[in-house]
Amino acid sequence: MKASLRFLAWLFWTVIASLVSLFVLILLARLFYVVFPSLSFYTIVLWINRNIGFPLAYYLMGVPIILLFSLYFYRRGIRRHEKKYLELLIEEVHKIEDGSVRKIPVENVGQLGQLATDINRMVERLRTSMEEERRAEQTKNELITNVSHDLRTPLTSITGYLGLIEQDRYRDEVELRYYVNMAYEESLRLKQLLQDLFEYTRMQNKEMKLDKTRINLAEMLHQISAHFGWQMQESGMEFRIYLQGPLLVQADGDKLRRVYENLITNAIRYGQEGRYVDIRGWQEGNEVVTEVVNYGEPIPAADQPHLFDRFYRVEKSRAVDTGGSGIGLAIAKHVVELHQGGIGVESNEFRTAFIVRLHRDVT
Repeated sequence: MKASLRFLAWLFWTVIASLVSLFVLILLARLFYVVFPSLSFYTIVLWINRNIGFPLAYYLMGVPIILLFSLYFYRRGIRRHEKKYLELLIEEVHKIEDGSVRKIPVENVGQLGQLATDINRMVERLRTSMEEERRAEQTKNELITNVSHDLRTPLTSITGYLGLIEQDRYRDEVELRYYVNMAYEESLRLKQLLQDLFEYTRMQNKEMKLDKTRINLAEMLHQISAHFGWQMQESGMEFRIYLQGPLLVQADGDKLRRVYENLITNAIRYGQEGRYVDIRGWQEGNEVVTEVVNYGEPIPAADQPHLFDRFYRVEKSRAVDTGGSGIGLAIAKHVVELHQGGIGVESNEFRTAFIVRLHRDVT
């Protein structure tokens, strides 16, 4: 719309200036005849007709005038447009200085248009930086809040049980051992929480690096399940392992072990009602697919998209009794994604399965 108005203004002033110029030329011609009366109009017209010709004379006189004024008003319009656009850029830069992150409209005005594009790119980086800073501040506040809560719970229990022992408030050695055992279990919870927080901090600072080797995932899962044998017995649960052949991947064994330890711990914690924890694995095209399945209460559909978010807990009302740090699954997802793999969950009234997909080693 603005370009059309500028074109109409240019055309209008070009026509007006050309007509005025022709009128002035006619007046000058009349003045010439007055100053030089010896020259008659007839002799001049006859000379033009013989040597130039009337149509060509009109062209030679009119076309340069029109072109001259066209060029003049075109350049004049460009200069005025550049001046207004430069004032707009200065005004928008001042707004950015005051905290605005609004983009500047880009117009095709030579180098000023490129300058506007560069400013918009800078504004976009500024907006991204501000959003990242805001998210970092929010994450820090969430971390402080959650860590304060999670550390307080086991520390309160440990202090309480040790206080009872210190004050000799136990009836016999059996009750003493009970208090010692409870304090020990709470200390293990505290150790696991601190380990999760350490891993999470490394993950946030992008310090987590992979040391990949060729791994038979089937053998690793057998070893991990054997390590959880005593926990399964205490929980009255049993492993069922279905692994189809060697499952070879290029991965960091220590970090991948951490993923499956988190998934199995999660399955034991929330799947005791179902008695079994199934570990399945098979090859699917160029991928190795593994599942850790439990048969406890299903995860509500509304919670499933957020299950791998940091500090997210499904069982908010039972967090003190059964909940972990809330970042174990977030760490697992980060480790799997570092391996260019994927992790997800499927849950219904019959089963809850955490599914890990990794690239198969075909070398």
